[in-house]
Amino acid sequence: MKRAVVLFNLGGPDRPEAVEPFLFNLFNDRAVLRLPGLLRWPIARAIARFRAPTAGRIYDKLGGGSPLLANTEMQAHALERRLGPETRVFIAMRYWHPLASTAARAVKEWGASEILLLPLYPQFSTTTTASSLADWHRAADRAGLAAPSRAICCYPDEPGFIAAIAGEVRKIIRLWRDDGQKRILFSAHGLPERIAKNDPYPWQVAQTVAALRAALGPDLEGIDSVLCYQSRIGPLKWIGPSIGDEVRRAGAERVGLLVVPIAFVSEHSETLVELDVEFKHLAGHVGVPTYLRAPTVGTDDAFISGLAALVERGFSQGKPTASRSGGRLCPGSLLSCPCRAA
Repeated sequence: MKRAVVLFNLGGPDRPEAVEPFLFNLFNDRAVLRLPGLLRWPIARAIARFRAPTAGRIYDKLGGGSPLLANTEMQAHALERRLGPETRVFIAMRYWHPLASTAARAVKEWGASEILLLPLYPQFSTTTTASSLADWHRAADRAGLAAPSRAICCYPDEPGFIAAIAGEVRKIIRLWRDDGQKRILFSAHGLPERIAKNDPYPWQVAQTVAALRAALGPDLEGIDSVLCYQSRIGPLKWIGPSIGDEVRRAGAERVGLLVVPIAFVSEHSETLVELDVEFKHLAGHVGVPTYLRAPTVGTDDAFISGLAALVERGFSQGKPTASRSGGRLCPGSLLSCPCRAA
């Protein structure tokens, strides 16, 4: 019995010349730019061309390309070691190589008997998980991949994921030598309000924060915490509060900050540049006395153990798509939940 696990992530440009085509692939996704194809294609092309110079400068700070693939490969290797020789882990990126088409062909050539689809997005969104899974199914059909597959749609409060974040936060809190007021900013990638209205993502992000607060317990004594959102682009109204507004508020109140990414599981441009460079600079400019940032979970043993548990549960489940619990996590009012029929 050969078991294939497919890890999904967004991907990132691997060299300067890949920045514009990566951006085009991103904005040409109907889940991101919700327009008919005949309109979406030229608009995505224009946005990519316009944003490429700015994005290029961001990736220049990272040596010309994104480290996301290398970091995802390390997670895949760690997970594969945990799962044993009958299981192989493949990577399918949504907007840059290796794409789902490449992964599907590799899974078929290996001769997988069954497949578990595991997004590296802990919180489900139509813009990330749903888009990646739909892209996979198209690629699998084109490749003639007939092995049965099941998918884990979300794991916002998976114990290993929560333990990995909480462990890093706890280490930093115990070394935080600031006598003044302290605040934790739990930061997640934002969404436009018009998408977020019916999307499970904000509700699931809140579940992650609630689980972290419970896990940290007494370690949070004397430290307040706020959920905020980053990575806003374009003129639409996005869900908030924004991390920029929270950094400015902390500066006005002279509050020290610890920023904790809770929706990213690997270091990439939005942590290494947006959080570590741009918002750190803003914090210094507005008078935040201390600005610290917790690392993403990466290959933390608790996180990899949690992923391995999700894989084993996923292979044993009878449903084509399930949350970490095997049933529905989201409230019934969220119609975009993939477990709505559960």
